[in-house]
Amino acid sequence: MCGILGLLTTTGAQPPFETFLAALDRLKLRGPDDSGTWREDGLLLGHRRLSIVDLSPTGHQPMESSDRRFVIVFNGEIYNHAELRPCLSPQNGWRSTSDTETLIEAYRAWGVGCLERINGMFAFAIWDRMERTLFVARDRIGVKPLYYSNGNGQFGFASRPGALNMLLGGGLIIDPEALRVYLEIGYIPAPLSFHRDMRKLPAGHYLIVSARGVRRVRYWDFRAIKPDPSMNSRPEGELVEELDALIYSAVKARLMSDVPLGAFLSGGVDSALVVAAMKSAGVEHPKTFTIAFKEKGFDEGPAAARAAEHLGVDHVHETLDVNSLLDLLPTYIQEYDEPFADSSAFPTMAVTRLARRHVKVALSGDGADEFFGGYHYYPLMDRLAPLLAWRTGSKGAARQLLKSLPWHRTKLLAGALQSQNTVALFHFLRSVGKDYPTLLNRDILQSTANSETWFDQFATSFPMDLSAAETAMRLDAGLTLPDLFLQKVDVSTMAFSLEARCPMTDYRLVEWAMRLPMQFKVRNGETKYLLKKVLSRYLPADCVYRPKMGFAVPLAKWLRGPLRHWAEELIHDDTLMSRLPLDKARVREVLRQHSDGDRESHPLLWSVLMLLCFVQTHGARRALPVMAYREVA
Repeated sequence: MCGILGLLTTTGAQPPFETFLAALDRLKLRGPDDSGTWREDGLLLGHRRLSIVDLSPTGHQPMESSDRRFVIVFNGEIYNHAELRPCLSPQNGWRSTSDTETLIEAYRAWGVGCLERINGMFAFAIWDRMERTLFVARDRIGVKPLYYSNGNGQFGFASRPGALNMLLGGGLIIDPEALRVYLEIGYIPAPLSFHRDMRKLPAGHYLIVSARGVRRVRYWDFRAIKPDPSMNSRPEGELVEELDALIYSAVKARLMSDVPLGAFLSGGVDSALVVAAMKSAGVEHPKTFTIAFKEKGFDEGPAAARAAEHLGVDHVHETLDVNSLLDLLPTYIQEYDEPFADSSAFPTMAVTRLARRHVKVALSGDGADEFFGGYHYYPLMDRLAPLLAWRTGSKGAARQLLKSLPWHRTKLLAGALQSQNTVALFHFLRSVGKDYPTLLNRDILQSTANSETWFDQFATSFPMDLSAAETAMRLDAGLTLPDLFLQKVDVSTMAFSLEARCPMTDYRLVEWAMRLPMQFKVRNGETKYLLKKVLSRYLPADCVYRPKMGFAVPLAKWLRGPLRHWAEELIHDDTLMSRLPLDKARVREVLRQHSDGDRESHPLLWSVLMLLCFVQTHGARRALPVMAYREVA
């Protein structure tokens, strides 16, 4: 696990090498163990290394291929690299045991076709010294991030936008499309970036960069895989066995490490399955890590302890309060160099900090919810979808009745019934603002498309006959998972120089999950139906069938209590507010409603607060220009 940085120029002009080194140093926490650079005419490559596989100097990057034609910088892990090695023939034999060398030799042998053969999490760039082309790729699911910029005769890339922005000269020009989308859903989906002149490489894509320009290609796509109706007639026990074997294979592959390795363990299904598979794969007493809260409604500590006892692991836990959260706020603001509104990043950082005292690699259960039906709104989608087909008059009457009732949930239901299709319904349910009026100025709204547009575009390749819940799962898997949840895991763990691995995102498991019919994901309101059947092989029913809590924090309570003064100071800072195209009165009304207990508006309020913190920390001390959207590549 590492940080990568690069700049290719066609004009011959390059920034001072000291600027490049300073930008590379911005990635130091991603790779504190080693640093390397590569310079030749028109090209700069940089690498920060977190040594996990082959700890010796032979794993140093940037790394040349055996014929010296190619040079690579690589962030991630290739889990099947040992199986690929017998198929490859480097000149003069292998020089190291690193997966980096395997990857560059795979590219030397198979070119772009190497992407079809490798199984891993990765973002890498390979320079062809003969053809003077750059090949840049991101893994299938989007576990590892990659940002790039193309313009003015230069192409730059980096693991994080902060490093790339520093390389390109600093400053902050906001992309208005990204700003609008962020305030609607709380994150920024690829290819958007908060920076106007940057883009995120979407998961499952690669770039070819040459003097002719930049070409972006999708090399893997789960969206059009159809559910397989023949699986409905197979014995359930057979499917349980097959899924168990897939999880075991995914976990076993991710045990590849030359440093101590453990796992995050909550009280939920996903992490428990990962730990159970670790045990099955021969890790006798894996170390597991849990963060608990003193607020009982958010405390998964007891459930995690019960699971740990049954699984027979070496369990480490830590209990936090609000002061512990506040202690992490400076790290959060510094490391999340784009606005990011998922407050569970704080406990993710906290459990990472705990784990890093003991191990250098930790496995997590991220990805299972999106592929196997874990979120509460999936069955809700199926219940609400038939109402979308009502006649306009009937829907209108129902909405008016619901809006007239005194309960806020009925008003939200009225808002959901405004949806024209299942994608729009998903957009409403995933929104952080729900039925709030927009907080943006009118000119921004007129020049941008809302986040539903991105959902619509992504869904164009879906099979026609998907259920509403299956549609929601695929939207989550392709957008929410890589650009919200996996980004949270990546940034939070890298802030403490810990490598996180996510077995549930193994592409073989994902493709199998896409074929699995809906009745094995959500049945009679029971989420993750088949996953729970697998976990029942390892844990008693009271550990498996318990309400889902998620890795949440008591944010609503904190914003009315210990964090209230901090929030008020930010939102009533006229100088800070004037640097963004926000309607001050509406923003302050959101704060008032939540503070007074009129409405639980903490998702939208937190999104605004994180935006203000980002601008306060990363923006120049002046009004930030918000420019019209333009495509970078």
